[in-house]
Amino acid sequence: MKIKSLLLVLFLATASMSFAQEVKYQLSSHILDITQGKPAPDVKITLSKQEKNSKWKQVDEKFTDKNGRIGDFVKADGKDHTGIYKLTFHTAPYFEKAGQKSFYPFIEIVFELKDNEHYHVPITLSPFGYSTYRGN
Repeated sequence: MKIKSLLLVLFLATASMSFAQEVKYQLSSHILDITQGKPAPDVKITLSKQEKNSKWKQVDEKFTDKNGRIGDFVKADGKDHTGIYKLTFHTAPYFEKAGQKSFYPFIEIVFELKDNEHYHVPITLSPFGYSTYRGN
């Protein structure tokens, strides 16, 4: 009987670990290169937050994955992350690697997190223009 109880406890412990909730993030981004109709992989994006003295403090820096995405900025950990943020898309190296001339060496998008909701801030990109919007 003791072995059965022990096996049941081990099974329940393992099952509860496998059903644990995945980590969620409050901010994500995506880059679509509209000249190619494809995602823009391996582009560095820097996240900064505006401090009370109006200076910018770098919070994080990541590279887009093969699908042009970064899904894990600002961990949704129950803390208050409201404030004014800036995403800097470092586009010059991306276009240089593609052998293309471009007009914007980097693109800065400033926005405000006003609550604990998820924010998706993507850009559509070409060598001589870009567009952004709040996605989902």
